[in-house]
Amino acid sequence: MTAQVDMKTDARWKRLLSGGSGAIWFATVALFLVSPLVAPGSLGYSSVVGMLPFAAVLAIAAVGQTLVVQQRGLDLSVPAMMAFGAALASGLPQWYGWPDWLAIIAAIVLPGLAGLVNGVVITRFGVMPLVATLGMNAILLGTVFAISSGTPAGSPQALADFAKGKVGIVPTAFLVAVGVVVIAGFAAQRSIVGRRLTSVGVSERAAAAIGTRVRLYQTMAYAIAGATYGVASVLYTGYVTTPPLFFGDSYLLPTVAAVVLGGTALTGGRSALISTGVAALFLTQLGQLLRSVGWPEPVQLIAQAVVLLAVILIRALVPSIAEWRRRNRAIAAAA
Repeated sequence: MTAQVDMKTDARWKRLLSGGSGAIWFATVALFLVSPLVAPGSLGYSSVVGMLPFAAVLAIAAVGQTLVVQQRGLDLSVPAMMAFGAALASGLPQWYGWPDWLAIIAAIVLPGLAGLVNGVVITRFGVMPLVATLGMNAILLGTVFAISSGTPAGSPQALADFAKGKVGIVPTAFLVAVGVVVIAGFAAQRSIVGRRLTSVGVSERAAAAIGTRVRLYQTMAYAIAGATYGVASVLYTGYVTTPPLFFGDSYLLPTVAAVVLGGTALTGGRSALISTGVAALFLTQLGQLLRSVGWPEPVQLIAQAVVLLAVILIRALVPSIAEWRRRNRAIAAAA
């Protein structure tokens, strides 16, 4: 009886620590409970309202990274994709006289097309995802400089009003992120496209055997990812008003960290999009807490990297430890 209880306990801890998405929910609740104790005022109304739009931007961008990781890839073009979207949303109306609405559409569609190119290069020509997306990152950064002449532009007033607005006491940007994450999570679990993306991520051979067009769905994942980076950059542009040209650099590591913390394995397979959104909230609050206690931004990035490395190591070690304990119990029972 005791052995059965121990086995059930081990199974619970294994699910919690070795790849499940429940851990990030627990960690996020714990972080919000600890934050006022470490830095009084870090959960005040103004602090939370100021933090949520940045969590929203990260959550939307992390949805795109999740789709790429699900297909056993890693998108290194996130910085330039977001810079490209911001340059289009802000620069096209200011320097080229485009209507605001058309510039916003371009800021979403054109990064999506860049993601489509990534997918074609990877699936049709066999280029490694890291190489293809890194090359796209360089191309788009050059395009950003060509559009902006090295000078950031200001956000259209209508976009700024929307991104900085509130519905009641909740920031509009946060509500947009919740909508994107929930819709993406529902589509991943319930829609035909979502299920086929999952099947391709789990096993390309098995998906091809049942008639799934593997290359098509892998390419689609990169295209949708590019569009989500565009949405994130549009919200960021409206909220900060004048986005720096290289602001996307600070989102590469956090998007990967949010994917891993959310429960999606870097080896591909099932995605956990809603938990990825929760992980984005966790990382943003963690950054705000570290700033509150005086940690500079480089140290915050190191802290994020340490958290990411710790999660990867825990997920690698927990199954091995559980298997070792199971074997020891089996040997003891046999003896």
